[in-house]
Amino acid sequence: MNPLPDTQAFTHPHQFLSASHDESSRRTLLVAILTAVMMVGEIAAGFYTGSMALLADGFHMATHAGALGIAALAYGYARRHAGDARFSFGTGKVGDLAGFASAAILAIVAVVMAFESVLRLYDPVEVAFGDATLVAVLGLGVNLVSAFLLGGGHSHGHGHEHKPHAHAPHAHDHPSHDHEHPHTDHAHRGGAHARDNNLRGAYLHVLADALTSVLAIVALIAGGLLGWVWLDPVMGIVGGLVIARWAWSLMRDTSSVLLDQTDIQLAGEVTQVVEGPGDVRIADLHVWRIGPDSHAAIISVVAPFGLTCDAIRARLAPVHELKHITVECRHAA
Repeated sequence: MNPLPDTQAFTHPHQFLSASHDESSRRTLLVAILTAVMMVGEIAAGFYTGSMALLADGFHMATHAGALGIAALAYGYARRHAGDARFSFGTGKVGDLAGFASAAILAIVAVVMAFESVLRLYDPVEVAFGDATLVAVLGLGVNLVSAFLLGGGHSHGHGHEHKPHAHAPHAHDHPSHDHEHPHTDHAHRGGAHARDNNLRGAYLHVLADALTSVLAIVALIAGGLLGWVWLDPVMGIVGGLVIARWAWSLMRDTSSVLLDQTDIQLAGEVTQVVEGPGDVRIADLHVWRIGPDSHAAIISVVAPFGLTCDAIRARLAPVHELKHITVECRHAA
């Protein structure tokens, strides 16, 4: 009896974390600590001065600190369990789960903020405009510093280089079902597919918080100089709407990743390179994200006899977003 073949050369890790994972984790943790400190001071000042806009900014900053804390924990969890075999495609989507959770919390807070501001319109309170303005300006400064820290590790959707992974390609020892990781080393075309939703969520949250601070400052200055007390709660409503819009955007994008929604643009690219020569047809195609800059694909093609799965994989080599590919070849009669 022939001994079973050695599969060691064909095994591989399923680690699909972004190249900047550890750097993003450090930046997020630093911003979370900075924000938590400022949040305590801003909420205390809001209660002391009676400013609804300042309180709205403070409570938004509280959720911001919580969201950043969730993001930092998600980075740590994804790193610690990156090699855990229980995760079929690794922990690359843990950040999307964290982003969805923080977006859901922010949506609730936005509703509460807007509701409380409406109440203040009907039942105004005295506001210490001078003290509240100083605290709001300080809060805006913290927001800008935080945006700078997070922006340094945020790609903003621009193109970037992918480095090839160290592990070797592998294939099942079956003539019609092959499975491997193709890797190329060239620039991302347009950068449309790479996105760390965990870092993106934290970054957009900081920008939204900065906008809320600006609205609070405008309301407080107008209230102190012009006596427009009504503008303070109005800005609270506007801030709530801004936060709700941001929360919806992040919830929509992260849920599509969590539900393995097909990347239409990438699927079209795969179809073009596979069917381009005109000798095969794709019978079934699944393309979904498994990490910030990694996608998986299952491709079933109908091909003439003699055309192998290796040939199909060779056609997919330029599509460097695909890091985990399963190819099935069915031969037409």
